[in-house]
Amino acid sequence: MTTVDIETALAEIKRGAEEILIEEDLKERLKSGKKLRIKAGFDPTAPDLHLGHTVLINKLKTFQDLGHEVIFLIGDFTGMIGDPTGKNVTRKPLTRDDVLANAETYKEQVFKILDPAKTTVAFNSEWMEKLGSAGMIKLAARQTVARMLERDDFKKRYAGGQSIAIHEFLYPLVQGWDSVALEADVELGGTDQRFNLLMGRELQKEEGQKPQTVLMMPLLEGTDGVQKMSKSLGNYIGITDAPNDMFGKVMSISDELMWRYYELLSAKSLEEIAGLKEEVAGGRNPRDIKIEFAKEMIARFHSEADAEAAHQDFIKRFQKNALPDDIPEVTITIAESATFITNVLKEAGLVASTSEAMRMIKQGAVKLNGEEKVTDSKLSVEKGSTAIYQVGKRKFAKISVE
Repeated sequence: MTTVDIETALAEIKRGAEEILIEEDLKERLKSGKKLRIKAGFDPTAPDLHLGHTVLINKLKTFQDLGHEVIFLIGDFTGMIGDPTGKNVTRKPLTRDDVLANAETYKEQVFKILDPAKTTVAFNSEWMEKLGSAGMIKLAARQTVARMLERDDFKKRYAGGQSIAIHEFLYPLVQGWDSVALEADVELGGTDQRFNLLMGRELQKEEGQKPQTVLMMPLLEGTDGVQKMSKSLGNYIGITDAPNDMFGKVMSISDELMWRYYELLSAKSLEEIAGLKEEVAGGRNPRDIKIEFAKEMIARFHSEADAEAAHQDFIKRFQKNALPDDIPEVTITIAESATFITNVLKEAGLVASTSEAMRMIKQGAVKLNGEEKVTDSKLSVEKGSTAIYQVGKRKFAKISVE
């Protein structure tokens, strides 16, 4: 690589990155012309990936496009321990069957982004099981309890009198040992993984290897714009979401957050994104830019045809206030002659609870038959009635009360 090529490559690698430790080491590695081994680990603790996970996968793709060896590491061993990062309670360990089933799903989904012919899929049980109990004890002897308690989440739990299981101390050590086993040149991770990522550097140094460069990416905020994207918080955009759902979720994010999604997830260059920002500054509607992003994501994880169909459905449903063609029909049974609308919405599955129904009505997010906005949470719904109920922008049901 020439100096210009290295600077160009480095700029693309640094795109969206929060921190690189140590950047000079990475430059030296790039200058060497060596094909670098790039590692990112994913514990298969849930069956599906969301856009937050793809922040790291996109960065793996950057290295792959630059000609380096990408290792998509599935933590089938660490997944059974449970990553304590950011947790205030001990995670419930998964069974091996759960982990393996989720791992297969991950492998299918990750190749929506990575080139399967240029990707090494590794499982850390391969070397951890060979390490055995004696090897695990030797590995545990590498660190002290005091060192582990320097970790922020452990420190908070200890100070708060919350329990920390012994096996949780093993997690950073096992993740670090993965880097030794793979002889990683670079490891990618979220900013919340700092302690674990640096553990890899320490163990590699002790084993006589050159310590890996650590590249930390920010945690992507979910559709609420506050909390990090998480299925448990309901603010996620799943890469297996139906095209229409994915489109609707993208359109729900704020105009400000949209640019962060572009930087971390879009294949558009930084120059192209800067051009879009100039267009918005010049008067273009940010909604149009968001539509472009929504279509890009749907095309990536589904198809171009699905992206266009979702766009047209969005125009029909929201911009023209039309009802969708595929409204599910639901029948609920009541004992009395009438019931409150909050009960109807809950029983039909449009909300999780009557309190959520009341909150959505207060926000003006509940409509009847596509037009009438419900304002009274004590609105009576009579037995024998049928109507189309809408909650928010994407939930519809034709509900018959019997």
